[in-house]
Amino acid sequence: MRFLVLGAGAGGGVPQWNCLCENCRLAFARDGRIAQRTQASVAVSADGDNWVLLSATPDLRQQIIANPELHPRIAPRHSPIKGVFTPNGDVDNIAGLLVMREMQPFTLWATKSIMANTMGGVFGVLNPDVVKRETVELEQVIDTGFGFTLTPFITPGKIPLYLESPDESQIEFGAEGENTVGVEIRQGGRRFYYMPSVARMTDALRKRLYGAELVFIDGTTFEDDEMIRLGLLNKTAWRMGHMAMNGEKGTIAALAPLAIERRVFVHINNSNPALRHDSPERAQVEAAGWEIGYDGMRIDIPEARA
Repeated sequence: MRFLVLGAGAGGGVPQWNCLCENCRLAFARDGRIAQRTQASVAVSADGDNWVLLSATPDLRQQIIANPELHPRIAPRHSPIKGVFTPNGDVDNIAGLLVMREMQPFTLWATKSIMANTMGGVFGVLNPDVVKRETVELEQVIDTGFGFTLTPFITPGKIPLYLESPDESQIEFGAEGENTVGVEIRQGGRRFYYMPSVARMTDALRKRLYGAELVFIDGTTFEDDEMIRLGLLNKTAWRMGHMAMNGEKGTIAALAPLAIERRVFVHINNSNPALRHDSPERAQVEAAGWEIGYDGMRIDIPEARA
């Protein structure tokens, strides 16, 4: 199996166009202490020729250009991208579908709730004669036809920001349903996971992830109140639908006992100090056995282990 990290940033990427936090300031200046990142997406392939995207970000055109594996090759009109799975309806997971409007066949997989966010309006540019939409159920095993399966499963989260009620008491945080899902990628008995939005860890998630070979997971903030302390936004990570990396209820602690072979943070917000190569937070993350995802990161899993 081949995994290609197209983008590892959260919404807005790094640097964010309207942000001058310390990380964005360094990224605008192309300072070597931090790498620029586009918005989170991973491409998956079993053969290196046919690829499925997990998330279609607003940065998709840039991501395709930056990765030769996704360039057209065999015809005047061609793409090795054969499918897209969207794990939630947030703008940074579906807006890239508009980049794929040029009459190129591919399959779009999403749960009913998420698929509804891609119907009508500007998404009408996706010609139904060309783009095959497949609405899938939670826990449904999807045979991609390209040597691996996808299975959507619940990750606690919330509805997209643009659908939130102005009355915050009406918003269910940490909700479990079709609006926010992770995806299990399976080849034979081997299991890999992509989970860009996780509000909290549950017993069901622990059981599922135990013993996985590779997990890409939400790394939005290092601390829950990070955005507030930096004066960037009056919201905690929890309020935005994400776990923090650090702390007793953080992702590092939650996944520590789960015997996962390789753990990679993606969907990392521009505020997160672990993005800086020389930060103590980065050292802490790496000492705990984690990797900080970056654009262009390639992970090849051999067919047979030594």
